Amino acid sequence: MAITAADVNKLRQETGAGMMDCKKALTEADGDFEKAKEILRKQGQKIADKRAYNTTAEGIVLAQVNAEGNNGKIIALACETEPVSKVADFQNLANAVIESAVSTNADSKEALLATAQADGRTLQEHITDLMGKIGEKIDVVAYENVSAEKVVSYIHSNGKLGVLVAMTNTNGADVAEVGRDVAMQVAAMKPLALDKDGVDATVVEREIEIGKEQARAEGKPEAMLEKIALGKLNKFYKDNTLLNQEFVKDSSLTIAQLLDKTSKGLTITSFKRVAIG
Repeated sequence: MAITAADVNKLRQETGAGMMDCKKALTEADGDFEKAKEILRKQGQKIADKRAYNTTAEGIVLAQVNAEGNNGKIIALACETEPVSKVADFQNLANAVIESAVSTNADSKEALLATAQADGRTLQEHITDLMGKIGEKIDVVAYENVSAEKVVSYIHSNGKLGVLVAMTNTNGADVAEVGRDVAMQVAAMKPLALDKDGVDATVVEREIEIGKEQARAEGKPEAMLEKIALGKLNKFYKDNTLLNQEFVKDSSLTIAQLLDKTSKGLTITSFKRVAIG
């Protein structure tokens, strides 16, 4: 049957695929819209399978905190090249991902990707279909959902790095500014954990052994190696755990001291740092 421009445009509006792809799919499906949609979806899946192991070092990180300020969500939608990250279809998809996270309160990345969109397709199907259109791997590489007495978000100027900080014991104080300062600290300093209790035991063991080897190489007595290594471990905690880090804007304060100075007892319960590339 003859495929009209109106048919092609209708399929394009419903799927977001390119005009030529829509025309080809309709022709192959003899004008059957549902078959044409399936052809386009399979095209996207073929590209997804082919490019499954490609590196996605570009994309967009988005965050949203609810009006009450006690829940925040952050997502990272990644692609292979910077030009794709700038196109409207990709940015619209990123917005759909964060909006789905907010509207459904999905508790995992898998649940988020399974959420149905307005047209009945799942979020994952939208991603797969866009891969078919642009010929590049697209993936939600991170999704975090944080609740606390106060949640503050920060997105770095490059749009590829974001942070959520969860705070408690605000005592009614306005902690938005200090929360943003801490979020920027997390973005810049990449702490491994909130405090030393959050550092993985294997990391602790590794740092102790490194400390011993360094002391041994310096000619220190074997009897002193353990003590020296534990001293180095404390330095490691100071550099790599958020509450013990020096505040980048005022090195006379640790983050823990900064929070307590802002409001007595104020502290961080968790943080999430999401980056692309």
